[in-house]
Amino acid sequence: MKIFLLLIPVMLFFMIMSCKQNQNLGKDEEAIRNVILQMTEGFNKHDAKAATQMYTSDADFVNVRGDKYTGTEEIQQKLAAIFLTRAKQATLKTLNVSVRFVNRELAIAHVTNELNGLVDSVGLKLPSHQELSVRVFIKENDNWRVTAFHNTMIRPF
Repeated sequence: MKIFLLLIPVMLFFMIMSCKQNQNLGKDEEAIRNVILQMTEGFNKHDAKAATQMYTSDADFVNVRGDKYTGTEEIQQKLAAIFLTRAKQATLKTLNVSVRFVNRELAIAHVTNELNGLVDSVGLKLPSHQELSVRVFIKENDNWRVTAFHNTMIRPF
């Protein structure tokens, strides 16, 4: 009986710590979802800086066409060029977000979006389509940042 009474504080400690970790993960997931929202809002405003400010300086970005860009500066420049051409009137709508934590400083988000208003190389409007992106987040100085982004079309053919 004495051993059981001694174990109660230990069990309570671990229960409290577990609840606290779950609360922190809830806050972290909310922060990641907010970053995703900022990315979408930046895209819809055709503001390349707002849509890319959350990338790490060495981030990798791969779009649905297989183009790969590295670093915030290059990603921002390429997105700005796209906003001037084929995505001049494009809009993005987030349909689903799931976040999985690898550890307390690394998370993977799967984001499903619908893209409308894209045009081809001769200016003809393309049909809307859904895209699935995988975004790898790392926590730097208590802020969640995107270090890798890979986008693909859902059922393109």
